[in-house]
Amino acid sequence: MSRLPTYYVSHGGGPWPWMREQNGPRYDQLEASLQAMAREAGNGVRAVLVVTAHLETPSFMVSSAAQPGMLYDYYGFPPHTYQIHYRAPGSPALAQRVQSLLNAGGVEAGLDPERGFDHGTFSVMQATYPEARLPVVQLSLRADFDPAAHLAAGRLLAPLRDEGVLILGSGLSYHNLRLFNASGALPSQQFDAWLQTTLTAASPAERDALLTQWERAPSARIAHAREDHLIPLMVAVGAAHEEAGTCVYHEDAFSGALTTSSFRFGAAPAA
Repeated sequence: MSRLPTYYVSHGGGPWPWMREQNGPRYDQLEASLQAMAREAGNGVRAVLVVTAHLETPSFMVSSAAQPGMLYDYYGFPPHTYQIHYRAPGSPALAQRVQSLLNAGGVEAGLDPERGFDHGTFSVMQATYPEARLPVVQLSLRADFDPAAHLAAGRLLAPLRDEGVLILGSGLSYHNLRLFNASGALPSQQFDAWLQTTLTAASPAERDALLTQWERAPSARIAHAREDHLIPLMVAVGAAHEEAGTCVYHEDAFSGALTTSSFRFGAAPAA
């Protein structure tokens, strides 16, 4: 079995795959990039581990339900978006494997048999694997948002890549909802330029060092006033810490004005 790459994806807003009539072409580029990700990863994917920006816990937690429910963790959307379902199974066995890998490395991690799919998971998965056949497990962020701790967690989870598990960090490369308009254009460009250099041009050691000090990046605290949508990146990078990064989605007019990107770490199996 080929070693799978890891990904950090900008997951868009709310339940967007179910809002084509309202959104028009707004998400076309993002959707195309997620479809391309599925093709890149190939047929060797047997399950997906989503590191979700929408779950924070004191220590790492892994969703372990066999049939996860849905969490409609958004507000102000059309009524039908509170009835949608992404019906992929969970995987208690994979959840236990994730927990075991983290625990073996001295990292506290527990199982959550009640956690359902949040929109950072089900929006991405609907666009990427609409047939909903692959098991999906979610990993929380640790609530302290420590970049080094999340890079280290990713390194512990790297063996999953040889076991057919696609590790997917789901966040948004620019996430300041108060400046989710033309006012965010320049800071999103500045922070994205730093991301591009850091993730695609720096050596692995330099990349880790820069990521642990991400707050020093241009417009960092404007792009991420709160870093919940950035920290999934650290796990994806950690799980491929010796491998190159590639930008797989880039848009400079998301929501009309914002620069957003997604990245792959490691080579696609077909490459």
